[in-house]
Amino acid sequence: MAPGAEPERTCVGCREKAGKRGLLRVVRSPGVVRVDAGGKAPGRGAYVHRDTSCLEAALRRGALARALRTGLGPDEAARLRIAIEREVVK
Repeated sequence: MAPGAEPERTCVGCREKAGKRGLLRVVRSPGVVRVDAGGKAPGRGAYVHRDTSCLEAALRRGALARALRTGLGPDEAARLRIAIEREVVK
């Protein structure tokens, strides 16, 4: 990669590519799925735009759970939705 070039990632909600800094990382660490605002936490990660429509699409289609290779129960999905919406507002 060229110096100064930003890596691209794909949003699991809309499937569009964007720069890593423009997306929000969600990470699955042992026993927990959480928002990784810094983008460097260890664990399996998935990216979503900072847009509620992308988040809803990712949850509705099960794309976020698939990308993280885990099941997301209704309570965990609701908790994750609240955490992501907090980051979207920032």
